[in-house]
Amino acid sequence: MDSQLSSELNAIQDELVEILHDIHSHPELSLKEERTSKLVAKKLKEYGLTVTEGVGQYGVIGTLKSNQSGNHSIGLRADMDALHLTEQTDLSYSSKIPEAMHACGHDGHTVMLLGAAKYLAEHRDSFCGTAHFIFQPAEENLQGAYNMIKDKLFERFPVDAIYGLHNTTNMEVGKFGIRSGPMMAASDRWVVTFCGTGGHGGLQPHLATDITVLQAQFIMALQTIVSRNIASTDSAVVSVGAIEGGSFDALAVMPSKLRIGGTTRSFIKSVRDTVERRMKEITDGLAQTFGCTVEVEYCRSGIPLVNHVKETMRAMNAAESLVGKESVDGNMIPITAAEDFAYMLEEKPGAYMMIGNGNKSGPIHSPTYVFNKENIPFGVGYWIKLVQQELQN
Repeated sequence: MDSQLSSELNAIQDELVEILHDIHSHPELSLKEERTSKLVAKKLKEYGLTVTEGVGQYGVIGTLKSNQSGNHSIGLRADMDALHLTEQTDLSYSSKIPEAMHACGHDGHTVMLLGAAKYLAEHRDSFCGTAHFIFQPAEENLQGAYNMIKDKLFERFPVDAIYGLHNTTNMEVGKFGIRSGPMMAASDRWVVTFCGTGGHGGLQPHLATDITVLQAQFIMALQTIVSRNIASTDSAVVSVGAIEGGSFDALAVMPSKLRIGGTTRSFIKSVRDTVERRMKEITDGLAQTFGCTVEVEYCRSGIPLVNHVKETMRAMNAAESLVGKESVDGNMIPITAAEDFAYMLEEKPGAYMMIGNGNKSGPIHSPTYVFNKENIPFGVGYWIKLVQQELQN
């Protein structure tokens, strides 16, 4: 990072850390981000941006125009919601809200985008055009981006391209990672319910349809979907996450109903379709073999995040201009986590960048995770470089 920019970002660091601590202390779950959105709107107004609230319920847009008129525009997006977790960090600014915690760094994402808005509002002559700062609610339940788009986000705030940024504990502070094409996975949830007659496992087991054995066969058969139905050059994950059913008591009673649930992840539509189809074929076949009935609930709750080629290169260029080529990985390994920014990338060309948070705390989505304040200048700097690069005269 050049010395001039570093000096200016250091000058606003204390203010940004104060906002970070405030947001972290008052986490709000998806679609409940009332306080956070009001804080964001207040800061944007203080910085001199035109502010629109209530987009997609709690979304906030800060619009910044350059001193010199320009025809191009860019969208920068940060998420604001927290997770349903009880914090275990012992921070002086830890969560004051029971069973809610910023365990994914959305507090940091919000602060980094606010920092960029503040800097660029004070340097309107450093770019030429319009920047829309998009603060999105409800990323964790994969509804916020969709809700904002449904509320005519891009019709009301036109952009030539849209960009996102997320921290990761798998990279050092000051490092960036990205790839073109599929980068994050679709997230599907499923529940399978097997129904049989039940019975006594000791007296007359031959008269019962033992869905306990069926359950075991089903779990093992699920693993063949990836190993035998998905090409080795593609990728998918099928996981069992919850099993519910009758209890096993001293009389060895076999339950008549068992529910099994889990999640699947995939990066391309054909693989996603194959996983769902084969799961239903396996459940139907096993149910028929064991003389049982079965119900399958398969919910597609997200889509793969696919970075556009040109915008990925532009994002890399911006990061490299900040930290150097050696600190930017342009071919990072795809992540099986889900991200609803994917819906925005369906609507507009753009790219999603990962930024290093270091590994001094617990992993993301854990009760010991902490967003690293040392990461703030790099995130702010990336946004600044991206706007100045994309909105040139």
